[in-house]
Amino acid sequence: MIRTRGLTKQYGAVRAVDGVGLDVREGDVYGFLGANGSGKTTTVRMLLGLVLPTSGAMEVLGSSMPAARAQVLPRVGALVEGPGAHAHLSGRTNLDLLDRAGRDRLATGARAERITEVLAEVGLDPADRRPVRTYSLGMRQRLGLAAALLRRPALLVLDEPTNGLDPQGIGEIRDLLLRLNAAGTTVFLSSHLLAEVEQLCTRVGVIDRGRLVLQEPLEGLLTPPGVVAVSTPETGRAASLLGRRVLGAEPGRLLVESWDPAALNAELVGAGVPVTAFGPWRRELEQVVREATAVRRDPVLPDPPEDAAPAGTREYLSTRP
Repeated sequence: MIRTRGLTKQYGAVRAVDGVGLDVREGDVYGFLGANGSGKTTTVRMLLGLVLPTSGAMEVLGSSMPAARAQVLPRVGALVEGPGAHAHLSGRTNLDLLDRAGRDRLATGARAERITEVLAEVGLDPADRRPVRTYSLGMRQRLGLAAALLRRPALLVLDEPTNGLDPQGIGEIRDLLLRLNAAGTTVFLSSHLLAEVEQLCTRVGVIDRGRLVLQEPLEGLLTPPGVVAVSTPETGRAASLLGRRVLGAEPGRLLVESWDPAALNAELVGAGVPVTAFGPWRRELEQVVREATAVRRDPVLPDPPEDAAPAGTREYLSTRP
């Protein structure tokens, strides 16, 4: 759905985007993460043909961009850097004008029906005739999302889509995006709300100072294979027994290298070490992003045995103090 190779944008002496290689696949909910000034928005604007790259190549929906933007963009719904609207007109009228401006505009009756549908989908009253200048920030954000959905896009490109929404609104938009994805829409989402990304996305990419430093399935990052969390009141005794297999320790818990958790549990119990909890190690996305954007150090997670599932995320994870 989105593929870039060596995508670069230079502004004078500043390289805002440096050799980025995105791989967003059909059916993904892809979280594009990075700090302010990391190159996220510049990358998104290049994908949509709003900014020309200095070098590199990019494809959206299988076609080269920006050369094919006239064919591609009608199939892409986008919300970038906040929604724009005519402030003196209602949200409904804004959507009507937006559709009329397109080459593949809907018939009048179908347009009115579709506008009613998308306004209701994003939580706005289809009968509301108030001008947009009276809308709250959250309402304007919902209107921008409605505009992105108007033509039933195959791909949604969203930059901070929940900006200005309260927790209930954030949850509603999350549920909407999950429903759209289940119905076949691929979602490319730029957000700083890591807790939302963790609940929503299937894959993530992290950009730092213009470079893509991480791009992996989310579940493998949060629950890295080959690492087991063992809770025991006798961590010292367990650590002595397990030796170099212990990757990290904290009061009452050890992180242990193991590709056979059942055998590990049996070993501990057989040695008389009490085990109060046992299972895969799971961590928060914030920790993953922090480590991916930190100065790289030697990895400490174990290499899997040859018959183990691949662990392509190991080099970004650190469990030692």
